[in-house]
Amino acid sequence: MPEAIVIRSYGASDVLTLEDIDVPAPAAGELRLRQTAIGVNFHDIYVRSGLYNTLTPPGILGCEATGIVDAVGADVDAFQIGDRVGYVTGPPYGAYATHRLLPAKAAVPLPETISDDLAAATLLRALTVDMLTQRCTDLSPGMTILVHAAAGGVGRLLCQMASHLGATVLGTVGSAEKSEIAKASGCSHPILYREKPFQEEVLRLTDGRGVDVVYDSIGADTFDGSLASLTTCGHLVNFGQSSGAVPPLMMSTLAEKSLTVTRPILFHYLQDTAQYRAMAKSVFEAFSTGIFCAGNPDMFALRDTAQAHDMLERRTATRGIVLKP
Repeated sequence: MPEAIVIRSYGASDVLTLEDIDVPAPAAGELRLRQTAIGVNFHDIYVRSGLYNTLTPPGILGCEATGIVDAVGADVDAFQIGDRVGYVTGPPYGAYATHRLLPAKAAVPLPETISDDLAAATLLRALTVDMLTQRCTDLSPGMTILVHAAAGGVGRLLCQMASHLGATVLGTVGSAEKSEIAKASGCSHPILYREKPFQEEVLRLTDGRGVDVVYDSIGADTFDGSLASLTTCGHLVNFGQSSGAVPPLMMSTLAEKSLTVTRPILFHYLQDTAQYRAMAKSVFEAFSTGIFCAGNPDMFALRDTAQAHDMLERRTATRGIVLKP
């Protein structure tokens, strides 16, 4: 019997329950997947807690997974039974399941060089980095950037891509151990934000100039400092809010240094199927050529999803997290 992790109310990880579900034959334009690996992301925690308000309980969490096509609906020409696929989707969500229906346009073929576990643990993060470095900004050699949470899942890949593109990378981290992780990912100057205000260290490291771009996934706690870290005509990309939503911003604050702010949502960039698959192809190539490097993910059984969420929320995870159906 197919199973899924269902939430029937918003709350802490104890609202995650394993339940039997029905997965019918696919309709036109759909695939039915037997899932092989499921990624766990902070986005899932925001949805579970009700912060994002993008899922009305009862419902199934989960943005990304990999699987084997076991049935194909009418009008689907790009896939056949037995194909390995990955996907990032949401809302609607639904990845925390042993089996599921998926619009065929949401699936991307997995190359032989990419394992199911690697794709499930990193596809959303890698696509986010592609969006940040190729769509929201155009990083080029000689630029200096600040990456918050540089030792995190997105942060490590972002440091790797930025250093590959020739940018000098500064990054905030919470411990000496995470400082070493960030350095290994291409961050030239890790900043221990608990020891000193990060914006002061940014200005010291740049001789008072500031950075060209700040990539900020933290939100409320770092937003003002991120603005203060920018050089004239600098750009702040706020792509997450792990510390809470950013308060309203006065436009006059930006005018002080002709700053710009972007608040991208990955799912908007994936709505165009051709662009989505081009982005996925690009990130798979980055893994295959060694631009991106990710260690083996931490594994949890699907029934232990609450433990996986707790690990992520404690910020003790230094690798991707995968649920195994």
